[in-house]
Amino acid sequence: MRVETLGEGEPEVAVVGGIHGDEPCGPRAIEAFLRDAPPVERPVKFVVANEEALSRNLRYVEEDLNRAFPGDPDGETHESRLAHDLLAEIRGLTVFSIHSTQSYGKAFALCEELDTLARSVVPQLSVEALVETARFSDGRLIEYPDVLEVEAGLQGSEEAAENALILIREFLAAVGALAEEPPSSRDVPVYRMARIVPKDPAERYEVYVDNFTRVDAGEPYAAADDEVLYAEEPFYPILMSPYGYEAVFGFIGELVGKLDAETPAR
Repeated sequence: MRVETLGEGEPEVAVVGGIHGDEPCGPRAIEAFLRDAPPVERPVKFVVANEEALSRNLRYVEEDLNRAFPGDPDGETHESRLAHDLLAEIRGLTVFSIHSTQSYGKAFALCEELDTLARSVVPQLSVEALVETARFSDGRLIEYPDVLEVEAGLQGSEEAAENALILIREFLAAVGALAEEPPSSRDVPVYRMARIVPKDPAERYEVYVDNFTRVDAGEPYAAADDEVLYAEEPFYPILMSPYGYEAVFGFIGELVGKLDAETPAR
């Protein structure tokens, strides 16, 4: 784990990338930001988490780090021990965690539930949506207080790395850590994960729908070989892709409202 700090004093804010080693957008954006090293109004800690997996271009070395929290200092796996160390580094800080996905090309934010941090910051980010992960947060960093996660774009793409750098600057401006005006606040639709869409063993998978676009009852939305899945009721696909997850297509979601700008978290 690599940790660097900008600014004088004890950090109050953290930016985390590289929780998954096959998602280089976060580490690349952190490197670019540190090279530029703009003056900060509040000290900021930057963390590249799973350097070992990143060096191998693997999602993880022994277990998924983003399912391993809170971890164990004497854990049997690299990620279990790393999860414990990472939590110690960011405890008490306002955290921005950067990821990428195989399911959607544009940026969107995630939180466990719609809290003060999400309400105040997300409208100032260049994101298409906010997703409440609700009960699907076990073992993930996002279940801890004051953590906002973002999917910056398609895994391994240049666009995801560029988005991640823009989002770092926007986030730090929104929390008063960077002397820049955040972009104009925008309305952001809010979705909630409702249930998992399981994926049976097959040789070929397909997804027919677009994430965050309503699927009507009776509409086909995915297939495993020749078995086609049809919507039993209307829903919004979230993180839905043919090969993004080993055992699930993604999540059935519901649209729960719209997020408007509120007082910035300064």
